[in-house]
Amino acid sequence: MAGKIPAHFIDELLNRVDIVDLINSRVPLKKAGKDYQACCPFHNEKTPSFTVSREKQFYHCFGCGAHGTAIGFLMEYDNLGFVDSIEELAGKAGLEVPREGRDDSGPDYRPLYDTLDQAARFYQWQLRKHPDAGKAVGYLKQRGLTGQISADFAIGYAPPGWDNLIRQMGRSDQELELLRGTGMISEPEVDKCYDRFRDRIMFPIRNHRGQTIAFGGRILGDGKPKYLNSPETPVFHKGRELYGLYEARKALRKIERLLVVEGYMDVVALAQFGIRYAVATLGTATTTEHLERLFRSCAEIVFCFDGDRAGRDAGWKALETSLPQMRDGREARFLFLPDGEDPDTLIRKEGRERFEQRIIDSTPLSSFLFDKLESEVDMASLGGRARLAEQAKPLLGKLPSGLFREMMHQRLAQRVGLEPGQLGNRAAVESPRPRPPVRNSSGARQMLSPARRAITLLLLRPELARITDLPYEWRAFRAPGISLLSQLLEIAQNQPNLRTAQIIERWRDKPEYPHLEKIWSTATELPTPEDGMEMEFRGALQRLVEQQREQETTQLLERVSTGDASEQEKQRLGQLLSEKQKIADLHKRSD
Repeated sequence: MAGKIPAHFIDELLNRVDIVDLINSRVPLKKAGKDYQACCPFHNEKTPSFTVSREKQFYHCFGCGAHGTAIGFLMEYDNLGFVDSIEELAGKAGLEVPREGRDDSGPDYRPLYDTLDQAARFYQWQLRKHPDAGKAVGYLKQRGLTGQISADFAIGYAPPGWDNLIRQMGRSDQELELLRGTGMISEPEVDKCYDRFRDRIMFPIRNHRGQTIAFGGRILGDGKPKYLNSPETPVFHKGRELYGLYEARKALRKIERLLVVEGYMDVVALAQFGIRYAVATLGTATTTEHLERLFRSCAEIVFCFDGDRAGRDAGWKALETSLPQMRDGREARFLFLPDGEDPDTLIRKEGRERFEQRIIDSTPLSSFLFDKLESEVDMASLGGRARLAEQAKPLLGKLPSGLFREMMHQRLAQRVGLEPGQLGNRAAVESPRPRPPVRNSSGARQMLSPARRAITLLLLRPELARITDLPYEWRAFRAPGISLLSQLLEIAQNQPNLRTAQIIERWRDKPEYPHLEKIWSTATELPTPEDGMEMEFRGALQRLVEQQREQETTQLLERVSTGDASEQEKQRLGQLLSEKQKIADLHKRSD
């Protein structure tokens, strides 16, 4: 979608979102004084150094240095882009993300989304009204689906015929081009085109905002292929999308686990029986992008496959893809069904309770990995156990550093009959990055420049900008941080209700953003009492004024010495030197 997200919307979004609630939904936090703490989710540690401030709406890890706002946390933890993070937070807050006028943010895909949504409504209407829809309705009823579940998943019907959709939605060249861009028509010959989906049950594939991005169609009768998916388009990449994830989020207030199955009808049939947390990959093996999206929704993923050789091979591929994603707190399990059964047939045969028990009893990733490897070696021999260790080590090396990786190495050591340290070349668990040295308060003041000190104080207390008699001569001072301080002061003055996190987000795409984040995350290095902040802020600005005057005096002296100074500049130099002498006399008398 083209257009920049307005700054005022980001301000309002951060005003509505509580960073403590957001992070606590992913990383359990404990109260620690006025803040909250946890072991850092971005590096391995045993003693909590990850702090979240409700007052500041900011997080900071004193171990590895990770820090940021609610938006930054989603970008880092959920591996989202900036815009996706905004949309995720907006969805939780019940807000629609507005856009400003056109900019360089990329092409506008809204017409494609609108075309696909229109197509979805067309297919739903055909399921109700087309003369041939009886066989489609009969098929759905035979599979045990009610009208409500069909409506929840927006199931439709593409009637027989070559150009039903084209006649409905492709009347102009522009509309025809949109149908091409969304993959809804095919063109076998020049100047000829026809509907891609014909005489099929239609399953709209929706993104996390509920927009239709593609379709899957199941043939009615014995035609081929049995299932047909939309091709890849600018808004649809099958290696990233999951059928049913939007519907699961809509149906469940909180998703405890997600069950990954293989087909559209599996997802819909499970939902019919009350299992609303099933999703399906779209004719592809599970990808890293799929897993990232799944684990953003919940901490437990259960992969469901047929129990035959092909199903177990697919399960092993899913395991290998999952290993790099298995951060502490995440769990992956594997459910293999009886031969000849799929989720659709099995749940209709044995009911929800027994099927859910199968999910609960599914095989943990650790057991599946070691059982599979052990089945391929002779565990009664030393050579067989050595071979197990050699096969397992590269797999365990894919695991992220953390407790789970450590425990998997311990499990391997137990299975081969060795102490963990005897396995050899075992990848060490990553240690936390060393903490920055703690500075005492006097050291902090001495090391901070006046500009850095003023910026830090302004971030700690934006209301300092409302002081009416602040000096402004320092704005002419040419030095690092002056421009940033001037802009911060202007924003805080013009929008006095902004909190620090909102102010910092104004710099998200600017070069100063990393410096601003770092200043804010280390603001505790300036342990000024609350009632002393105004005096220190005034003092920092006054020191900048003095430095500006020294800089100006030096420049004017140089111009006078070269004979380039104007009469006005000579008068200004005299004024500066006179003021400097007065200040020196005052200091002398006070001493």
